[in-house]
Amino acid sequence: MSDDTCSHCGCSKERCWIDFPEDQNCIYVSISKHGAMTLDEVSKRLGISLVRVSQIEKEAMKKLSKRIKL
Repeated sequence: MSDDTCSHCGCSKERCWIDFPEDQNCIYVSISKHGAMTLDEVSKRLGISLVRVSQIEKEAMKKLSKRIKL
């Protein structure tokens, strides 16, 4: 596979990359290992506060809702 393609899931690395070597830096590997994770689990994993994870989630949902309306 090329450098732009993930060797684990086959999609482009920019779509599935996370900074978590224990899950081979792939969100799909992480999801298959751990399933759905709570905001608390995500905050502990990333080393940021629960409030910040919640803020990021709200921003992402706002962006997605704008995109869906287009």
